[in-house]
Amino acid sequence: DMKNAVIGNNKQKANLIVLGAVPRLLYLLQQETSSTELRTECAVVLGSLAMGTENNVKSLLDCHIIPALLQGLLSPDLKFIEACLRCLRTIFISPVTPEDLLYTDATVISHLMALLSRSRYTQEYICQIFSHCCKGPDHQTILFNHGAVQNIAHLLVSTSYKVRMQALKCFSVLAFENPQVSMTLVNVSVDGELLPQIFVKMLQRDKPIEMQLTSAKCLTSMCRAGAIRTDDPCIVLKTLPCLVRMCSKDRLLEERVEGAETLAYLIETDVELQRMASISDHLIVMLADYFKYPSSVSAITDIKRLDHDLKHAHELRQAAFKLYASLGANDEDIRKKIIETENMMDRIVNGLSESSIKVRLAAVRCLHSLSRSVQQLRTSFQDHAVWKPLMKVLQNAPNEILVVASSTLCNLLLEFSPSKEPILESGAIELLCSLTQSENLALRVNGIWALMNMAFQAEQKIKSDILRGLSTEQLFQLLSDSDVNVLMKTLGLLRNLLSTRPHIDHIMSTHGKQIMQAVTLILEGEHNIEVKEQTLCILANIADGTTAKELIMTNDDILQKIKYYMSHSNAKLQLAAMFCISNLIWNEEEGSQERQDKLRDMGVVDILHKLSQSSDPNLCDKAKTALQQYLA
Repeated sequence: DMKNAVIGNNKQKANLIVLGAVPRLLYLLQQETSSTELRTECAVVLGSLAMGTENNVKSLLDCHIIPALLQGLLSPDLKFIEACLRCLRTIFISPVTPEDLLYTDATVISHLMALLSRSRYTQEYICQIFSHCCKGPDHQTILFNHGAVQNIAHLLVSTSYKVRMQALKCFSVLAFENPQVSMTLVNVSVDGELLPQIFVKMLQRDKPIEMQLTSAKCLTSMCRAGAIRTDDPCIVLKTLPCLVRMCSKDRLLEERVEGAETLAYLIETDVELQRMASISDHLIVMLADYFKYPSSVSAITDIKRLDHDLKHAHELRQAAFKLYASLGANDEDIRKKIIETENMMDRIVNGLSESSIKVRLAAVRCLHSLSRSVQQLRTSFQDHAVWKPLMKVLQNAPNEILVVASSTLCNLLLEFSPSKEPILESGAIELLCSLTQSENLALRVNGIWALMNMAFQAEQKIKSDILRGLSTEQLFQLLSDSDVNVLMKTLGLLRNLLSTRPHIDHIMSTHGKQIMQAVTLILEGEHNIEVKEQTLCILANIADGTTAKELIMTNDDILQKIKYYMSHSNAKLQLAAMFCISNLIWNEEEGSQERQDKLRDMGVVDILHKLSQSSDPNLCDKAKTALQQYLA
């Protein structure tokens, strides 16, 4: 009677729960003395209650329904097992159920694997439970180690569509971003056919859309993990076209979102796939429709559907931005096509201020991808003053947005970008200096990188502002950062700050002592060739100053180091050291005679003679030029 009362009636379900039916049903379900028929009926009623609202599921969870149902799986009776599994399935697919409840007892997974052979219902429900509860690499590993691949593979050729579909979904979540699973899948065969071939068959146009999409996801994960080559026909001729088809107007919203997101992931790092996708089926224009949804023309036959789609339209925008970002990641012509798509820049600018964080992140990603184009930085980015909303995004955004937005800002601060001036006026220096203090490595790198771009060929005021904003303590902090990227970008910043004579002299007059200390620190430390080369180039810049030179000439320690690097085994470091020497001994400059004499006494001239015999043409030329300064 209860079962018939609650089927399809949410009000009745809620009533029964309020009246306390759940503990009583669970009690009867667990009683050894209850007949199997009674226990099965209890599981069915509980399953029906779980089909209601999220609150119903919460009430069931509060009564510890999961352990009771898992216990029920130990029964010998198949009908009872199926009823328990169906109820478990319904509970686990609810968003309010924590997936970890499946993994608390290690024996549960192996028992479920064993039950897979019992009936098509156990197969369908268990696969569905696995695919919903497999979130992240830890879960993937547990299922993989329990033999999920071997146990589920043969279900892909089951006579039941539901079983095939749930098994396929299992593989799509097991393989996602998981090289171990992907590499295993490539070599598994069922009835003499390899899994990739089975997946390709499931991609064909005559198969249901959900099957096409899910098998495309499996092949995409395998391709991204390196288990299938990007130029393999099953990717180029099957997976990619299938995903492009999913983006067309006549697909449902969910299908268009999933199709575009999967395609974005497939082509993200491969320029050939990006080019292929960009010319498939007018994809770039087709994606523009993602922003006009639902269109007024579409037949509004299904009011429920329309209501649902209006609530989820932001997902379409997010998916389109993601796919545009992947399409434009490498190829200049594709970026141009994307930007020329109607109102594209306006859409990105609007996306940057949407309430949905996913849309904001995807819009920033798209902007970042397009900002790699020199031509677009000079034109579209300027026409739409993109920097304004970007600077706004950078104020108190979560880290994942900050990382992409600050990368974009780096590009907008390159010397040929007209946005550089207005960005500076809007308080960028302060913002970037604060990023260099972040715990997050990517943010530190981007902060210092953007400052480096900002300092390139900048006027003296900007350089002074950067130094003031950073503070000497912070500069030293960055120069002793454990990450070589941060170190290289900081040295790059110093090198850009110390360019053009008046600037070099000005900065060295205010910060000379600290900068020389930093240089000494790095030349004495355990650093790679690139770091030392960059540091010697900074010294060469200092040696080019008029008054700044003296800071080197009065520092015997530094002079000995320069001399040491002139005879180093690495030609790059020898060249960089020679630049320092040349700048110090150049004839036309005041005091050159004294400097030449001091360096001669140190034995520099003897080294120059030796280097003028070098087999390396660069070193040889540089040494000869330097020796001429002594003769002149």
